[in-house]
Formats: sequence, structure tokens, C-alpha cells
Amino acid sequence: MVGTRGVPARYGGFETAVEEVGQRLVARGHDVVVYCRGDDRSGEHLGMRRVRLPALKRSSLETLSHTTLSVGHLLRRRTDVALVFNAANAPLLPAIRAARIPVAVHVDGLEWQRAKWGPAGRRWYLTSERLAVRWADALIADARGIQDYYSEKYGRDSVFLAYGAPIIPATDAGRLAELDLTPGGYHLVVARLEPENHVDVILEGYRRSAAKLPLVVVGSVPYPSEHERRLHELADSDQRIRMVGGVWDQDLLNAMYAGSASYLHGHSVGGTNPSLLRAMGAGAAVTAWDVNFNREVLGDTGLYFGDPAGLATAVLQVEGTPDVAVKRGELARERAAMKYEWDDVAAGYEALCASLLDAKRSGTRHVTRRGFGGAGVQTTGSGGQVAHAGPVQGQVGGAVFLPEGFHRWLHHPGL
Repeated sequence: MVGTRGVPARYGGFETAVEEVGQRLVARGHDVVVYCRGDDRSGEHLGMRRVRLPALKRSSLETLSHTTLSVGHLLRRRTDVALVFNAANAPLLPAIRAARIPVAVHVDGLEWQRAKWGPAGRRWYLTSERLAVRWADALIADARGIQDYYSEKYGRDSVFLAYGAPIIPATDAGRLAELDLTPGGYHLVVARLEPENHVDVILEGYRRSAAKLPLVVVGSVPYPSEHERRLHELADSDQRIRMVGGVWDQDLLNAMYAGSASYLHGHSVGGTNPSLLRAMGAGAAVTAWDVNFNREVLGDTGLYFGDPAGLATAVLQVEGTPDVAVKRGELARERAAMKYEWDDVAAGYEALCASLLDAKRSGTRHVTRRGFGGAGVQTTGSGGQVAHAGPVQGQVGGAVFLPEGFHRWLHHPGL
């Protein structure tokens, strides 16, 4: 697995997917290698082999520089299938293909829409997106909306493999006292402090409201920014708002999700979001930015907003009818348990890898074209269904490389 920060999953959604899928592939008998960066020098995690390589410490170059070294390392070893995360790594696909290694690219969300990128950055991501369409043997989408985008814009089908949701039936509410919080006594935001996550809109809406419960914001960014500075200014102007930075203790974070009066989710461009799934799995009442990705995941279990006024209305609705909010949280957890199961996701990855290997052996390329269906994986265009992918027979012992180094500035395993 290539193109992420690697495992253990301490940063974001890609890393969470690599850890959850990778450990399940190991349990199914596969040799899983994850390319990592950072200070952790351990050689293994949950049965996955870790290959730690350096990266340039600059926001615009960190991911691609690390993935370049990862691909160089990968090409010198026997590899059955490469899984590359983040379409921004697509310029490296020809090297992988030249080595006759089947490669699937997890395209992530619509990265070029992120407000932090200037014109040059957006052109880079759009170009990389096109290269992924041209050069990848298969594309992986974690949301139907992303599938629709690639189908409609490029005429290219993809394999739908969403994230799983951690179902958290119980947490230690006593942990909340560490942050001077009480169950049901606060609204919660968990997000990277980036423009497309609309934390500024949430803060503005909350400041305009007559909410009685405080707003707790968990999150940071890997590199300082003007946007982050503005968020802190907004928070400092209202004593009801608390910016607590990153929370890396997963048990404490789970307790915060479960104990919130509502979880406010402003993410807008990243497809299926692990933070949203974690909130649902913890039974939080979710109010989300009104975009197709969030509606796809939440359905009618959530409230939605698109501006400060809408956020203010939702917060007051939660405080005015807390019993209704609790019921929405229960329904959201049921929905997450039914639709987002990591075992099914891992089985889908296994089936896709087997299909890629079969395509290589038969001399076929681009397995995700219209009408393809093999080894339990069915790819579709807009509105299609993906068949359940069960265990693949005869593939135990294959080497599956899971990419580490994808440019997604993810904050921690919840995001």
C-alpha cells in the first residue's frame, strides 16, 4: 500500500483504511507491505510489514516525494498488486506499470476543489486526476458521488469501496472530565482546520446563536496557515467556544463523540469521511454540511446546513429537543452498522486484487471498464450497485502492497 503516512493510523482517513484493510488481508493470509513516513521505526504493525522512507518537509512536496521513494523501493521487490492512495500520485503510475505490476488507485475526493490550493496546485491535481484515469488498471471510489464524477467526466468506471464505521456501543464517559466536559453538555467539531471543512462557517453560526451548551473544536493542521489563525480569532471572540487542538487518544475521542449533544460536520469535498462514520458509530446526533457525499452516508438520520444561519438553527433545534437528537444518533449508529462494515470493505479489496492479478495473467488491462465483473467485484457507473465481495480462493500468500503517502493532510484516525 503506497501513498499515505502509513500505519499505525494516527493521521487521517487513508491511514485508517490502510490499517483496517491491511490487518484483515493479513488475517486472510496475504503478505501486506505498507510504505510509511514519520518517526516510528518499528518494522511491523498488526502483521503488516512497515517500510519507512523519508519525505521532503514541505506541504506541496511531502506526499509526492515520499511516494517517489516508495515506488523506487517497490520496483526492486516481488509485488503482485500495488494499491496507490491519492490520485496526486498518478505521475508515478507508468513506472509501476512498466514493471508489469497491476495497480489500483484510490482517487480520494475532489482534491482540486480544496480552497487551500492556488491555481498551480489545482491544475496539478486536475492533471493527476486525468493521469490516474488513463494509467491505473482500476480506480477505487469511496463514495457514490465520486463514482458518478469519474463516470460522467471521464467515462471511466470505478470500484466502490467505502470506509467502514467503527461501531462504538459504549465508551468511558468518565474520560470527559479530563477536558472538563459532561455527557450531553457540549457540541463537537472534529476536523482539520482547512477551508473546505467549513469550521469557520460553524464558528460563525454558533456565535450568532443563543446556544447554551459550549462548542468544543478538536483539530489542527500540519502547517500553519492564515485560515487557522482566523479560526482562532473567531473562537477567542466567544467564551463559549473551546479550541482543544488534536486529540490523539482514541478512547478519549470516542467518548467525546458519544457524549456530545451534537456533532457538527463541515467536510465538503472528501467523499465518504471517516470522522462522520466514527461519529455515527458512536451514536452522535450529526448536523452535516449539505453536500451529496454527506447525504449519501447520513441519509435522513442527520440535520444539514449550508451557511451560518442554518448551523445556528440546527444547534438550537438540538438543544430544544434533546430527546429527538438522541434518537437520531441511535438511528445513525444503526445505519452505520448496516452499511459500513470493515470486513466487507476488506473483502472487496481482496477481490479487486485478485481480479487485477487475473487480468495481468490473461493480458487484459483496465479492469474497471463498463460491464466488468470478476472475483466478487462489480464496477458500475452512476447509480450502480456493487456486489458483495467474499473471500477470494487461491490467492492466499500473495504480496499486496498498500500505499502510504497520499496528500490529504489528514489530522488523525477520525478525520
